[in-house]
Amino acid sequence: MTIELKSASKVVRGITHIKPTSLVMKTGHFNVLLGQTGSGKTSLIKLMAGLDPIAEGQIFFDGEDVTKLTTQRRNISLVHQFFVNYPHMTVFENIASPLRVAGMAKSEIEGRVQEAADILQLGPMLNRRPQELSGGQQQRCALARAIAKESRAVFLDEPLANLDYKLREELREQLPELFAGRGAVVVYATSEPEEALLLGGETALMDDGVVTQFGPTAEIYRNPATLTAARVFSDPPINSASIIKAGGEARLGTGVSWRLEGQAADLPDGEYTVAIRPHHVTPVEASSSDVAIEGKVLVTELSGSESSAHFQMGDHGWVSLAHGVHPYQIGEKHRFFLNASQALYFAPDGRLVA
Repeated sequence: MTIELKSASKVVRGITHIKPTSLVMKTGHFNVLLGQTGSGKTSLIKLMAGLDPIAEGQIFFDGEDVTKLTTQRRNISLVHQFFVNYPHMTVFENIASPLRVAGMAKSEIEGRVQEAADILQLGPMLNRRPQELSGGQQQRCALARAIAKESRAVFLDEPLANLDYKLREELREQLPELFAGRGAVVVYATSEPEEALLLGGETALMDDGVVTQFGPTAEIYRNPATLTAARVFSDPPINSASIIKAGGEARLGTGVSWRLEGQAADLPDGEYTVAIRPHHVTPVEASSSDVAIEGKVLVTELSGSESSAHFQMGDHGWVSLAHGVHPYQIGEKHRFFLNASQALYFAPDGRLVA
């Protein structure tokens, strides 16, 4: 099973929400839509699901043109970030609802509901109503409905966003296993880069209604095609600054410089943008390729076993993310170390060059 978009676009009252997009998504892994709020993830899902009309282009399910088919005829399942269950129905009835609409035999409905409920640990709750469940249990109910339906495509639109941290972690680990081997194309929308990396598969980076890059998730993370893609795939935001490449050296405007290696050393002399993720800018020197920089600490945060510091370095606001607790003083200058071996280099037009 595949979902293929050919120059598909969405326009609402003269405003383009999805620019012409061509994409092929397959079974066997998660297909992640990654982008900030407003980047077009939900709009793209609605196009594929048939909930919104397409302006131009075509959508194919396994070679079949479904561009003009209704949502029901596309045979899809959709799970939102909100707990969408029928409040007047029991858990059993909620899971069974699309099967009954399809006119399935009672015995088959019971078998599918029981299987999905067992997978999602809802067996003891089948006679309860949604308001008697916790938030996590309600979302499990929605996921069980998607599994029981055995759709050709399953769209998960930030399904864990409204759950607490522990439940998010638990369900995130289970999701790939839940849909493994079911033959459906699974599309998962998220604004969290870490979630995309944990789910693996392939990722489409989205920005302002455009898919800026699509491919294996780990590969895109390591080699973003553009500076925009690198920014989408980094949380906290990736650090960037203009540099001058002269000979075998990179020079920051702050007077900091370092030797270039590999492809970066072979670039023509001129102006580039260097970008480096926050966890490669630390308060402790860790490798021989570390370069000392200095900045005024503006904000600090402690999250679990990690410390982050937002600091001003010349005209640039950068972020350091490091393991452990570090004694930052807001308003004071602090030394940090940039791991130059992990730096990415972009041309003036934003293309990755090294």
